[in-house]
Amino acid sequence: MKDNKKPIPDKSRRAPKRDIDGVFLLDKPSGISSALALTKVRGIYRANKGGHTGSLDPLASGLLPICLGQAAKFSSYFLEGSKKYLATGKLGIVTATGDAEGEVILTNKVTDECSKVDEVIKTFIGTITQVPPMYSAIKVDGRPLYKYARSGKVVEVPKRQVEIFYIKLLEKTEDTFTIEVYCSKGTYIRTLVEDIGQALGCGAHVTMLRRIEVDGLPKGSMHTLDYIQELADKREDFTDFTELDSLLIPIDKAMSYLPFIEIPYDKAVLLCQGQRQEKLENCKFEGCSLDYTDTIQIKTDGMFIGVGHIQKGVLISDRMMSDPLHTNLGLYKD
Repeated sequence: MKDNKKPIPDKSRRAPKRDIDGVFLLDKPSGISSALALTKVRGIYRANKGGHTGSLDPLASGLLPICLGQAAKFSSYFLEGSKKYLATGKLGIVTATGDAEGEVILTNKVTDECSKVDEVIKTFIGTITQVPPMYSAIKVDGRPLYKYARSGKVVEVPKRQVEIFYIKLLEKTEDTFTIEVYCSKGTYIRTLVEDIGQALGCGAHVTMLRRIEVDGLPKGSMHTLDYIQELADKREDFTDFTELDSLLIPIDKAMSYLPFIEIPYDKAVLLCQGQRQEKLENCKFEGCSLDYTDTIQIKTDGMFIGVGHIQKGVLISDRMMSDPLHTNLGLYKD
């Protein structure tokens, strides 16, 4: 008797949307925008809500945190750490955007002096001042710089100080160089490569850029779009997200660099209702104390409920999970 059973096709696009909280560390491919990458991940996970932090240009690849569900509330905390990049610069050509996708605005002969990349990059180690590129998302008067650039309007771009902890020269040819850069938050690698080119006297632009690490986020936890699509396609039950969900980083783990305070359950209930909490002497402190004034994680019974800060001995919530204790359902702990 002929078996007419057919393989069950992947129906993830028709699977019910889900309320799922966590951070997916995407290894974004070059050639797509961060927004499109977010759309693809949300689609595979069937997530109701999502966002991304630390946008990468279409040219760039590498680590892009995709924040699903309530993780989007805390996205600004996920990229506070220093970052590590790989970049390749092309000497002798300057572009409008500082990368290979921009219009060429200047060409120079690459002379023997330009071969001194290994010497020049050493001068950029330490605290340096950068002028962010016009084609960037930094806002001036509430408007992103790239919108001014596209309209041809010239505005004054505020300078910023950044820290370059090290630059390693990995490869050098007659007209290219590849470097590994470990730098503080807010560093523009496009600007760094342009400044190196200017210091060499011939100009330069970025042809390859890859973010490989962010301090505070688990190392070796990036996954590609192809990999998660493969996991989705091989499922027999299109509503089974067990394997995909195992790749998500819990919200508190994505902020593991932050110290935390653990408060009693009754205080947690009141804090979730917006009430500031005093008398914290008997609370558990990890990596901080009652005198600590910077941002901290807030936990109760080992469960992450939000972030806040301590001011004059009083715990104030800054951003909280939505009803983490299920108090609006009457599920108070005995």
